[in-house]
Amino acid sequence: MSNTIIAIKCENICKKYRLQKHRTFKEFIPALIGRQETTIQFNALNHINIEIKKGESLGILGRNGSGKSTLLKIIAGVTKPSDGRITVHGRIAPLIELGAGFHPELTGRENVFLNGSILGIKKKQMELLYDEIVAFAELEEFMDQPIKYYSSGMYTRLAFSVAVAETPDILLVDEILAVGDVKFQKKCLNRMEQFRKSGSTMVMVSHGAEQLEKYCDKGLLLANGNQLFYGDIKEATKRYSELL
Repeated sequence: MSNTIIAIKCENICKKYRLQKHRTFKEFIPALIGRQETTIQFNALNHINIEIKKGESLGILGRNGSGKSTLLKIIAGVTKPSDGRITVHGRIAPLIELGAGFHPELTGRENVFLNGSILGIKKKQMELLYDEIVAFAELEEFMDQPIKYYSSGMYTRLAFSVAVAETPDILLVDEILAVGDVKFQKKCLNRMEQFRKSGSTMVMVSHGAEQLEKYCDKGLLLANGNQLFYGDIKEATKRYSELL
């Protein structure tokens, strides 16, 4: 019965941005006095329609600039669609911009609690999870140091560990496993597999077809903001390879 519950539904999702036009000096004067349009419209996403059931995993494929990250941010609630409707049921763990809420002057410990509050986890619960977070990140000796002294790998490990401290209903992953050492990447993938087996819904962006086929049921192929294919993950990766 749980498989009939819709976790994420996108109905005709569009995202438009206004960008500054590149002008020659001859075009600059009319624009300066307001006689010429100074911006152009960029369509990042055009009429995206997907429906992901609870417990399903979706892999999003496409070249750089195809709209993959924009769609993840809309699902996460980081940005709103220009048109269309997005419906999400469940608590989201967005592994999109890891550590976006971290403050460089604060210690690792302070940032754990800060980021936990941003993710909607109560302080008492974070206190219970703290030791597990630190152990997973393997940063026991560095938690009282300001994170401005952390390497990029340490920063990523701590941010990921906070984000996955609690089992989410929906896990959003945007190429974050491209960062960090091989050992930690394996730990991340194992944790994601645990979530998947426990019934979490997962949406994953990656250029690695093999990785997506291993963890995902469905695939969404995007090109220039357009939905080229939505269906079986193996068919999606096949069509993606034909675009390259």
